[in-house]
Amino acid sequence: METIYLAGGCFWGMQKYFDQFPGVRETEVGYANGPDRAPTYQEVCRDSGHAETLRIVFDPQRISLADLLRDYFLVIDPLSVNKQGEDEGIQYRTGVYYTDEAQLPVIRAAFRLEEEKAGAPLAVELAPLQNFFSAEEYHQKYLEKNPGGYCHIPQRMFHLGD
Repeated sequence: METIYLAGGCFWGMQKYFDQFPGVRETEVGYANGPDRAPTYQEVCRDSGHAETLRIVFDPQRISLADLLRDYFLVIDPLSVNKQGEDEGIQYRTGVYYTDEAQLPVIRAAFRLEEEKAGAPLAVELAPLQNFFSAEEYHQKYLEKNPGGYCHIPQRMFHLGD
């Protein structure tokens, strides 16, 4: 198994989106790359410096990191700074955070491809994971529990396998 951390705006939609892919074994929403202490959701909303982030544990025999990153770029605006959809603030920044430097060549290749498509430098952070704190339980699988909840990701993107 491998793990990657993706910040893509509101983590509710990111979790629902990535849960649909075969090979994704586990997902968890949380707060990453902010000050080195666990924040509450309210602190994150008051600019604690953490990004709403999705931890993805995946089976590279079933889904590659390159495929996960391609899927990631399908549902974010990679040129937007601290904003995805109607959500705005530092916690909604985009980022790819890794714990295994062996993943860097694949990540950098994905970034180069997206920059070529966009014709501009990406606003997506690329950095090692500094920290990750699990979000409160009510945020886990939020859109499964609350199907009418807001998300910047279009509903059709949650049903790519249908």
